[in-house]
Amino acid sequence: MGYFVTGATGFVGRFLVDQLLRRKGTVHVLVRKGSEKKLDAIAERMGWDRKRVIAVTGDLSKARLGLTATQVRALAGKVEHFFHLAAIYDLAADAESQKVANVEGTRHAVDLAHALKAGCFHHTSSIAAAGLYPGIFREDMFDEAEGLSDPYFRTKHDAEGVVRNHCKVPYRIYRPGAVVGHSKTGEIDKIDGPYYLFTLIKKMRQALPQWMPTLGIEGGRINIVPVDYVVAAMDHIAHKRGLDGHTFHLVDPDPQRIGEVLNVFCRAAHAPEMTMRLDARMLAVVPSAIRGAVLNLPPVKRFTGMLLRDLRIPPQTLKLLTYPTRFDSRETERALKGTKISVPPLEDYAWRLWDFWERHLDPDLFVDHTLRGKVENRVVLITGGSSGIGRASALKVAEAGARVIIVARGEAELHQTRDEILAAGGECWAYTCDLTDMASCDALVAKVLAEHKHVDVLVNNAGRSIRRSVAASYDRFHDYERTMQLNYFGCLRLIMGFLPAMTQRHRGHIINISSIGVLASSPRFSAYVASKAALDAFSRCAQAEFSGKNIAFTTVNMPLVKTPMIAPTKMYDSIPTLSPEEAADLVVKAIIERPSRVATRMGIFAATLNALVPKAYEVIMNTAFEMFPDSAAAKGDRKALRDTKPTNEQIAFAALMRGVHW
Repeated sequence: MGYFVTGATGFVGRFLVDQLLRRKGTVHVLVRKGSEKKLDAIAERMGWDRKRVIAVTGDLSKARLGLTATQVRALAGKVEHFFHLAAIYDLAADAESQKVANVEGTRHAVDLAHALKAGCFHHTSSIAAAGLYPGIFREDMFDEAEGLSDPYFRTKHDAEGVVRNHCKVPYRIYRPGAVVGHSKTGEIDKIDGPYYLFTLIKKMRQALPQWMPTLGIEGGRINIVPVDYVVAAMDHIAHKRGLDGHTFHLVDPDPQRIGEVLNVFCRAAHAPEMTMRLDARMLAVVPSAIRGAVLNLPPVKRFTGMLLRDLRIPPQTLKLLTYPTRFDSRETERALKGTKISVPPLEDYAWRLWDFWERHLDPDLFVDHTLRGKVENRVVLITGGSSGIGRASALKVAEAGARVIIVARGEAELHQTRDEILAAGGECWAYTCDLTDMASCDALVAKVLAEHKHVDVLVNNAGRSIRRSVAASYDRFHDYERTMQLNYFGCLRLIMGFLPAMTQRHRGHIINISSIGVLASSPRFSAYVASKAALDAFSRCAQAEFSGKNIAFTTVNMPLVKTPMIAPTKMYDSIPTLSPEEAADLVVKAIIERPSRVATRMGIFAATLNALVPKAYEVIMNTAFEMFPDSAAAKGDRKALRDTKPTNEQIAFAALMRGVHW
């Protein structure tokens, strides 16, 4: 038995060839010139018998698929089944390329089938051929299709029309649903269809605990089928007698809504589920003219575009949120009756799809996630670089090839850190500066710009922390002034100094080391938290102004770190803290990923709890306030710097809310 297959190197095509090789006969596959190595690689990986898989060089865009007269004569009368799968399956592809591949390619395939005197022409169409038909689309329906303005829908419909109107040999048409990976292995070769939702799910998993309920969209029904079902059904139907001229919907007879599909994959990814879902059809009550006017407003288009780019979702897929079409598949069910070929429940294999995507296709896998890739030969300025978090961060970025500038007041420790970096082969410059003095800040900015021209990454790490209750601060207003002077005004002065050059170069990153206390509203840290919160608020406002200029602002809500800053509070010796090196890893994460915020799950949980049940959170914080008294030093007792050891209750509470300042 002889076969001819177009699109054999595509995802569905390679599995169909694998299925056909279980039968007797030779499989001729159309291959573009220059793609022979790709076919060889697929054949080797799939374990094909190359004596039975014959490459035929051709071109989808040319008459008779580019086969020469000699090739046609050699194959004439030897092809019993002609499978046409080659097409563009991409909603985001341009209209002209889709027309050439999908419509003209099908026309050329039909002409070749005539020339080869093929026994049957098997055309792989798509449920997209129905357009956006409102209701149930039967297998015997075609001209009834509606909503074909999208190039993908239109070309799939027109390609099927070519077969119906011009094919002179017997034909059969297959309309698969949204084809996903293999239900047994999860294998797929590209991101498409429901896979566009995976980045959103991954971000939810990273930001929220699995048990947290979230809000989602219900949407229309999305018809998902695994590739192994599609090729098994096509192979069986193609070889069954008496079905010429029929169309077969290779679909899930009981498709799920988009919200349900999202939750299936959320469970597979161990991400929080969308327990409350809004029905996207509610938008239908808004007149289309008004919807269009609102969506075309420049601010709305900009926001939507940025959101979709961040989630890696093509804008063309939005129209599918309210997908209105259901597909009757009784013809297919009759043809498959008595076999074991059926669509497996998505819940049974969703975890395999997610696992394969996460291991092989996640776009983040192909992004340079190395620190060296972000900082090599770039200027990174770190304040407070002589000790603690700043020193550990400077050592890491210098090792990655950055041109490091460290800033601090103490010259001896600063030069010691610089010399350590230079001895290790890194590049480092040390500048002394009093960041509480605006004139000193201005002098630093001027000197750095004169000697280095610009700063690529500014890390505002230098800071001052004061642990003292409000009641103990009535006569210490200067605590608030000096904390604000360093933690806010000093940082702000540097930001304002380096931003003009960043703006001119359309490149820059400002990282502000904040505190988990801003998220947790830690008692006894009103001066410190207020100063860091001011910097957080500035960053959020500035980010809105500079995001279009490729300048990122990142706030790192740092948990408790064992540094000289917390040394006076001896209680911290007995509760969980990060080492400076672990804290520096969060700074590295900020540099690599350029997020708006880097925070621990405890910090996010505390902020969320405070937002949802503020009164209950107030009780928790007051309990902590009463449990952790002012230190002797905070009370002004300089002779009693050795605080008493913490109680078991204090240690247990601090361990429960790991990283929060008490």
